[in-house]
Amino acid sequence: MIQLPNEHKQQIAVALFEQRKNFDGTDEQFAQSFDINYSVFSRLKTASNFDGLLRESKWLEIAYELDLEFNKSKWNIVRTDVYTMIEEEILFCKKYSKSRICVDSSDIGKTTTARHLSKNLKNCFYIDMSQCAGKIEFIRTLAKAVGVNPNDTVVFLKKKTKYMLKMLPEPIIILDEAGDMHYQTFLTCKEYWNGTEGTCGWYMIGADALRSWIERGKRNRKVGFYEMFNRYGANYTAITPTDNRERFEFYKKLITDVVRANVKDKSKLNAIVNKALVKNSDTGEYSGLRRIDSLILLNR
Repeated sequence: MIQLPNEHKQQIAVALFEQRKNFDGTDEQFAQSFDINYSVFSRLKTASNFDGLLRESKWLEIAYELDLEFNKSKWNIVRTDVYTMIEEEILFCKKYSKSRICVDSSDIGKTTTARHLSKNLKNCFYIDMSQCAGKIEFIRTLAKAVGVNPNDTVVFLKKKTKYMLKMLPEPIIILDEAGDMHYQTFLTCKEYWNGTEGTCGWYMIGADALRSWIERGKRNRKVGFYEMFNRYGANYTAITPTDNRERFEFYKKLITDVVRANVKDKSKLNAIVNKALVKNSDTGEYSGLRRIDSLILLNR
């Protein structure tokens, strides 16, 4: 078992209480969203030594949920064109309780943007659908995210989750990797939308597979697909151009913006960008942002 030093536990506690500022529910509900006993959560507020308050595995679980990594170089979040577009859409959905579907190329920073916004906006809840693709797992994951005890009956969880989302000021749910969800989960999302209409924003994110799945469901007149598509604005949002030249310029700017913010030696900027702009011979797509992580590490 990994033993975290008190210093790391303190960093996790500080991040936890920073996140608390973005949740308008009670302390008890916030503690529940991280599966922390309320009395322990209260003790964390004033503790100077955190040993024994939580299991080591629990500290690691909280660090993971807060995106904290102690042994990895800090990655600067960049306000790219992708970030700006997604932020504008999420803020719109949040303020007006609307819904949108973002379907765009992989590896352009959609997930990084969504996770970052969920840590910095009030009552913004990020759900990775690849980790809870099944109906029951999704119901419990969403319940826990909004501060509802996930160990109750499914019927109660759905009712309490809808109630919480109607009580919180301007909540929004981000459903990332939405193309991974099972059909019954998709119908459950429709149920939640119906139960929170006008009081909660929803933002679905995926790649081309999500679009194909929805369009196939619509063509086959499968229950729920037309209804959900209409509820989510009857359109797909995308920023990546389809024109080949414009697409190249888009990727070049995207990669340049991120590399510039994260490489120390700016003289290496162009070389890294040129190495990153690789086109896959099979798909015709550019490599995107994951490739530049290794390139930057090699040039630090």
